[in-house]
Amino acid sequence: MAGIIATVTVFAVAQGLTYPLLSFILEREGTTSSLIGLSAAMTPLGFIASAPFIPALARRMGGARLAILCSILAAIILIAIAWMQDLWAWMPLRFLLGFFANPLYVISETWLITITPASRRGRIMGLYSSIVSGGFAIGPLSLGLVGTQGWPPFMIGIAAFLLCGVIVLAVVPHLPNMPHEEGRSTSVGGFLTLAPLLLFAVFTAAAFEQILLSLFAVYGAALGSAEERVASLITCFIAGNAALQILLGRLAEQFDPTRTMLFCALACVAGCILLSPAFDSWLIWPLVFVWGGVSFGIYTMSLIQLGERFTGPALITGNAAFASAWGIGGILGSPATGLAMQAAGHQGLPLSLGLLSGLLAVFLMVERRRD
Repeated sequence: MAGIIATVTVFAVAQGLTYPLLSFILEREGTTSSLIGLSAAMTPLGFIASAPFIPALARRMGGARLAILCSILAAIILIAIAWMQDLWAWMPLRFLLGFFANPLYVISETWLITITPASRRGRIMGLYSSIVSGGFAIGPLSLGLVGTQGWPPFMIGIAAFLLCGVIVLAVVPHLPNMPHEEGRSTSVGGFLTLAPLLLFAVFTAAAFEQILLSLFAVYGAALGSAEERVASLITCFIAGNAALQILLGRLAEQFDPTRTMLFCALACVAGCILLSPAFDSWLIWPLVFVWGGVSFGIYTMSLIQLGERFTGPALITGNAAFASAWGIGGILGSPATGLAMQAAGHQGLPLSLGLLSGLLAVFLMVERRRD
C-alpha cells in the first residue's frame, strides 16, 4: 500500500507542478488567457482519450509494466516540452502528457482497492486521497524554491516521473495482478449504464475543484479582495481537501459511503450559500477549509463505493471511467461557470457550484429512497 500511494503521490507532484509552470511561461510570453486555458485543457483531454484503452493495455502488458512504461514516456514528454518552449508544440505534447499519466492513476487506484480490506477501505482510501492531494499542492510550492525559469523546474517534474517507475519496480513482487479473470466485463462507455450516479459524482468533484481553482480569483477581485488574500484562501481550500479525507473515510465506515457522500454534497451547497455573507469576515477561513474537504470527499466516497460494488474486469474499467468523468468535469466546469459569471456577475460562481452539488444531492436522495 505504501509503495502504491508513494507512486501516485510522486506523480501528483509532477502533475501539480506542470499546470502553473507552463501557465507562468505562457503568460510571460504574452499569450492570451483563452489560449493558456486551451493549452491547459489538453491534459484532461488526454485523460479522456486514454481511458478506453487502459483495461486492454493492462490485460496485455500487465499493470506494473504499463505503469513503468507510462512514467518513462511522461518524463520524455516533459523533456520535449522543456526543450521546445512553443505554445503550438505544447498543445499535442500536453495532450500526450495526460494520455500517459492517466494509466498510472487508474492502475494504482485499482491495485489499492484490490488489496484494501473492506473493513478499512474508508480510512485507506481517505489516506490515499489526502496524500495525493498533498502531492498536487507540493508541485506548485516547489516552484517557489527553484523559480519558473529555465530547466530547474522541469527537472523536478522529470525526476518525479522517473521516480514513479523506480518505486513501481521496487514493489513489483508485492503487487496484485490486474483483476481480469473473475466478474463481469464491460467497456468504459458501458460502465455508464452500470453506475451513472458514481460517474456524475466524480464529474461533480472534478468540476467543483477546477471551477474554484480557476475562477475564485475573479470572484475575489469582484468583491475587492487583495490577490494575496485570495491566493491564501485557495491554499486553505487545498489544505482542507488534503486534511479531511481520512475523517470522511472513517465516517463512511461508521455509516455508509452513500450517506457520507450526501452529507458532503449538502455541505457544499451550504458553503455556496454562506460564501458571500462570510467572505469579508474571519469565518471565510474555516468555511473554505471545510469546503475543500467535503468537495473532494465526494470523489473519495466514489472510490469507496467502486470498491464495494465492483470486482474483476469491471473494477479497472470503472477506474478508467472515473478518469474520463474527471477529465470531462475538469474541461467543462470552468468555461460553463465563466459564462454564468458573465451573465449573473460574480455570484455566478457560488450559483454554479451550488447547482452542481445540489443536483448531486437530489440524485443521491432519490437513489436512497429507491433502495
